[in-house]
Amino acid sequence: MSSVVHIKNMVCPRCIAAVQQIFDRFEVEVESVYLGGASLVEELSKDQLSELDQLLLHGGFERIDDKKSQLLENIKTSVIDLIHHKEHFQLQVNWSDYLSEQLNQDYHYLSTLFSSISGITLEQYIIKQKIEKVKEYLIYDELSVKEIAFRLGYSSVAHLSAQFKKVTGMAPSLFKQSHHSNGRQSIDSIS
Repeated sequence: MSSVVHIKNMVCPRCIAAVQQIFDRFEVEVESVYLGGASLVEELSKDQLSELDQLLLHGGFERIDDKKSQLLENIKTSVIDLIHHKEHFQLQVNWSDYLSEQLNQDYHYLSTLFSSISGITLEQYIIKQKIEKVKEYLIYDELSVKEIAFRLGYSSVAHLSAQFKKVTGMAPSLFKQSHHSNGRQSIDSIS
């Protein structure tokens, strides 16, 4: 009988590779490892789950047991995946429709759950993730601010600039000039 293990702090392809290595060392047969979890061929015993928990913690990850925490992590993974891992997208997304469809849940429920557990609104979380992506684009200096605004679904450069300044305390142009790479956060630490 197969089972699913939900894993916190999986936010990028390197995380998938790291968790795959943990399962390889653990000698558990895995169907697939993906952002936010893994599908296993067989269910694990309590002793195996305890050992897996230790290995995951050592790697900077955490197994999630309860349904609400799993759903919260799935929300975060869906947002991160779309903002940070989709190639050549224009983020003209209706987030409520997108997340409802991805997670097969009512958006109001998702938004309320997110706020109650994480302490910030889902909208604030999405904005913070988008700002981190803006920082990445600015640091790598491959796109103009206008192109960045378009890619991330901002209505204008002025809208992006205002939001960027509200979150970071500086204009995108100033951030770009100062190359504040140390001003970036890891995307899994944003809350």
